[in-house]
This record gives sequence, C-alpha cells and structure tokens, in this order.
Amino acid sequence: MKITILTLFPEMFKGFLETSIIKRALGKNIVEVELLNIRDFTENKYGRIDTPPVGGGAGLVMQAQPVVSALENLATGHKILFSPRGKTFNQNKAFALARKEHLILVCGHYEGIDERVNDYVDELISIGDYVLTGGEIPAMVLSDAVIRLLEGVISIESLNEESFTHNNLLEYPQYTEPYDFKGKTVPLILYSGNHKAIQKWRRKQSLFLTYSLRPDLYEKVLKDKDDSKLLKEAQEGISGKWELDVIAKSKKFTDKK
Repeated sequence: MKITILTLFPEMFKGFLETSIIKRALGKNIVEVELLNIRDFTENKYGRIDTPPVGGGAGLVMQAQPVVSALENLATGHKILFSPRGKTFNQNKAFALARKEHLILVCGHYEGIDERVNDYVDELISIGDYVLTGGEIPAMVLSDAVIRLLEGVISIESLNEESFTHNNLLEYPQYTEPYDFKGKTVPLILYSGNHKAIQKWRRKQSLFLTYSLRPDLYEKVLKDKDDSKLLKEAQEGISGKWELDVIAKSKKFTDKK
C-alpha cells in the first residue's frame, strides 16, 4: 500500500513515521508513505496558499489551485479530504481503506479550504465532532488505524481480539503478572488453562463493558440467550456455576491461595 499525504506541515509527521509499529511497517516495505507539501504547487508569484474568505469573515481560507494541482499531479488513488461534513471514521472504514492500493489524504488548515476542492476528492471523512487546527492529526489517526491492519504489521491473533473488530463489542479486560497488585487480583479463571471457559469469561466481560460504557454499540451486538445469562451474571457481580466448577478443578489455583 501507498499513502500520500498532502499537507502544509510535513515536519509534523517526522515522529509519527519514525516510531514503533509504523516505523517497522515502513522498514519492511509493507507500506510507503509519501509527504507532499501543498506550498510546492502554488502558482502565484508570492507563494501564498491562503487568502481571506470572499464575502468577509474571520481567518484565512486555503485556495483551491494549489490543492487541486497537487491532486492532479498524482497517479490514481483514493482521495480523502478531512472535513466535519464527512462520515465519522471507525474500524469498519479502516478495514475498507486497508484494501485500497493507494490512499491520498488531503490535510486542510487555517479557517478551512475552498469549497471547490470537494469536487476533486472521492470522499470526506471526520474523526470526531470537535475542531482541530488542521488535518494533519486526522491523517495520522487514519494512517495508523489502516497501516496496523495490513498483513505482516501486527499478528492476526492480536487484531482478532480488539475492540470494534467483532460484533461491535469492546475488548475484555487484560491482565499480566503479578497476581496481586495493591490488593487487586487477576481473575482466577484466567489461570485455569481451560481455553473454552476463558473465552466464555472474556465474552461475558466484553458484553458487560459494552453494555455499561457504550450502550449505543451494545444495541448493535448480535446476542443469543447465553449472552443474556452471561450479562446478568456480570451485572450481579457473581460467578456462574460453570466458572466456579472450572476454578475448583484448576491445579494452578492452589498456587494463588
């Protein structure tokens, strides 16, 4: 995959591209990221890319010409402009975009961007109902979400267990050693070695977390009667007989007494 980012501030991406998972993906040639400075495409003799809005108003507006010239200079790709008018970015959209061969991201700035630029992009995307100083941070958010889904960047097992990936559920709680940290202990079911029971417990926790914290997502979850029983257990703060039986049979449980 190739991602081309049109921006007035390419230096903002230095740390993003040279750190952690994104750096490794670039190093493995799984993805190529190209930064193009919109200023390089302006045709006016002063090199300006912004002027006051026609009709008056606060701030400065990015002119259409430099952005459109930059887009026309590029090979075919899926062109995205970050805008509050766009549909809110989510995990399903990240999966869809990860299947594209070339993404072209347009970062606006200042008070906005000339309306006529909209005619040269394939879609508008928003990352949330708030205002930022420019499209650079949204471009990083989208790029990060998409790159990590590309084959070879992160293990399939890790991706399959994440929030929003399956059936709109939030991810279950995760623990590591020690067993007891300042009085808070790891649930004993996780030491049982019974993978079926652990999976059931994790499903129970995901249902409860989604129901409690994201009721909007919970309404979209495909549930069955077993899920209803698990949620009730979680709401009442009790362990089901299935869970207690597994813990009682676990040899590792004796090490935690």
